[in-house]
Amino acid sequence: MTYKKRLDGRDWEETRPIEAKAGNIPNADGSAFFRIGKTTAYAAVYGPRDLFPRFLKNPKKGLLRCFYNMMPFSGMGDRVRPGASRRSKEISMVMQKSLEPIVDLSEWPNAVVDVFVELTETDAGSRCAAICAAAIALADAGITMKDMVSAVAIGKVDDKLVVDLDYQEEAYEDGPVADIPVAMLHNTQEISLLQMDGEMTREELIKALELAKKITAQIYEVQKKALKDRFAQGTEKPKVSGISKGDDKNG
Repeated sequence: MTYKKRLDGRDWEETRPIEAKAGNIPNADGSAFFRIGKTTAYAAVYGPRDLFPRFLKNPKKGLLRCFYNMMPFSGMGDRVRPGASRRSKEISMVMQKSLEPIVDLSEWPNAVVDVFVELTETDAGSRCAAICAAAIALADAGITMKDMVSAVAIGKVDDKLVVDLDYQEEAYEDGPVADIPVAMLHNTQEISLLQMDGEMTREELIKALELAKKITAQIYEVQKKALKDRFAQGTEKPKVSGISKGDDKNG
């Protein structure tokens, strides 16, 4: 086995440096910045607001929509082609499914909450960074939330289990590589995202999920601090804006 030491010098269970901030986009109802290593995500939340087209309206609860986009200059490899792609659509859906368990939109029938995430810099782990940023932004927007969701990639490089793979590790050629993005609810420790690219044994997967539980708890503390710092600055608690419950009675 050839992978004896991580290429950037980190310990096997060490993430890259993490930074987060809430309320950084003034015109959004809620916003956040989340950086892990050289992967940077900006999230903006708009709503609840009236939903169009009307046939998508649900008279029992509001709709959550997510939009993921990598800027053309953001990738570590080739230039990213502008516009929607199969990958961006897939990650947008993954974000939505990861966040839906924590968001309560039962008070906003026929409405929509839109979450836009832009990646200005990517060095692997972009969907996890997007989910972390989006969760902070939803809280900053004052959306009712049952929990907080945090995400991280756990993987295997050669025969070693590692936390938060970077691009060099994902592209490692001297042995097998597996990558498992995991999103986890903090209080219940339920998993809202579990994907895998590569192969692992059952025992390795169990160990990887235990590592994910430990690391997402650490990421949660960063997310919580970002929100505490936001309100410690003396700013008003964000008010949910957009339509009122009675705006569309014919829905």
